[in-house]
Amino acid sequence: MLELSVVVPVYNEKDNLRNLHTAITEALDGRIEDFEIIIVNDGSTDGGDVQLDRMSELDSRLKVIHFENNCGQTAAIYAGLRRAKGRYIALIDGDLQTDPNDILKLMHYMNEYDFVNGMRVKRQDTGLRKVSSKVGNGVRNWITGDDIRDTGCPMKLLKREVAQSFVLYEGFHRFLPTLARMNGFNVTEVAVHHKEREFGVSKYGVLNRAFVGLMDAITIGWLRKRMVRYKVRGE
Repeated sequence: MLELSVVVPVYNEKDNLRNLHTAITEALDGRIEDFEIIIVNDGSTDGGDVQLDRMSELDSRLKVIHFENNCGQTAAIYAGLRRAKGRYIALIDGDLQTDPNDILKLMHYMNEYDFVNGMRVKRQDTGLRKVSSKVGNGVRNWITGDDIRDTGCPMKLLKREVAQSFVLYEGFHRFLPTLARMNGFNVTEVAVHHKEREFGVSKYGVLNRAFVGLMDAITIGWLRKRMVRYKVRGE
């Protein structure tokens, strides 16, 4: 079994792809015994699909999944998790605002925890995005009963068995730490770096996902309360 799979969902990130691949390989080469990179192309229309195919021809560790059309971040993450072969699975974004070097930092916690969620302590975002994220995290935690401070951080590291326990629906990528806890796994949160975007623009606005995120949080909160829990006597 591979030591690590790095899953990266991308949508119209053509200008970032080569730098993304270089950043991941430079961070892991010589530090992780064997790894694979799984880039999930979520129906990009900027020609990035051709570039990804060329890159995968030059690096056998790079696996590319192409969606026929844009299906959303949850679908892209889910497809990558299901295809991953690593003992550990890292999730990062394709815009390079997260630092692949932080994967090694999170690896130190895997002896004690099953899922490590990154927490952006110095976010390189607009004031509106920072405030909306803080409010959104607070509301989500209040509804779901969790205490994750930055559930939207794209940097995450989890064990293979955690990924296999997930059944994801649209929007559930924002609640992976909560879902891991609901499934009985140990979760912690660790500070990670956050950088300014060099190329392209964010595909996710502030206002256009607020209502959807609230409805998703209500769904997760309902599921959490309705979970079946039991303990067999003598086990």
